[in-house]
Amino acid sequence: MEPFAQNLLQDKVVLITGGATGLGRAMGEKFVRLGAKLAIAGRREEVLKQTAEQFLDSGYKIFYAPCDVREPAQIAELADAVERHFGRIDILVNNAAGNFISPTERLSPRAVDAVLNIVLHGTFYATLEIGKRWIDRGQGGTMLNIVTTYASTGSAFVVPSAAAKAGVLALTRSLAVEWARYGIRQVAIAPGPFPTEGAWSRLSPTPELEQQMIDRVPLRRVGNKEELANLAAYLVSDYAGYINGEVVTIDGGEWLQGAGEFNDLRSVTEEQWDALAKLTRKGK
Repeated sequence: MEPFAQNLLQDKVVLITGGATGLGRAMGEKFVRLGAKLAIAGRREEVLKQTAEQFLDSGYKIFYAPCDVREPAQIAELADAVERHFGRIDILVNNAAGNFISPTERLSPRAVDAVLNIVLHGTFYATLEIGKRWIDRGQGGTMLNIVTTYASTGSAFVVPSAAAKAGVLALTRSLAVEWARYGIRQVAIAPGPFPTEGAWSRLSPTPELEQQMIDRVPLRRVGNKEELANLAAYLVSDYAGYINGEVVTIDGGEWLQGAGEFNDLRSVTEEQWDALAKLTRKGK
């Protein structure tokens, strides 16, 4: 069931980095169904082309261009290309990312840079390029950054990603104040586990690790891409026009389970609780 009016994003031009696969593609599919004109970018031109052809076959307006967000000059070329094709950009979704699990002491500087350059620098470069254009023209717009639940808490074994996403979160909140006077709004989504082919193979490469991830979620399931896409559609729409600098967590309660000191007591049986209650009363 579609929760939104079909014209929610009518004629809005949306640029999504990392838009050909995974969550980026899911958001793009949602946006075009709601009337948006879509531009997607990524490093693999063949994948971009395949995705674009599928969108075009469905009758949607889409433009694609290869871009490595680690290279500011390529981002400028991308922005020029999108503006030539659609005339403008109204919404930027910073979705391009890279991550893998590893003990931090095993990382080389190149491994660290591989994540930071895409997640932090790439997001910053795209934000600057599009933001400066909007400011110079007196045009408002919306920027949606995809962060993560551990951007605020940190997380072992994904330390470069945690540091980079924390930087993106700080960028979101900082520019929410600084650029609001230009009519530029900043929002972010912090997803929990959402299975995508790329990320899942690096973060949950075995059935055991996948089950551990699911067990951490109070709802006992992973997220559905449609659920995240619905949230993204609302946040970039005019209905969310007073939401600025906020990060919305969508993780089935996962981070809250890890945050509570006694949350692991959920595994205690009724018989054990009875025994514990007797001991507690004796202590009094």
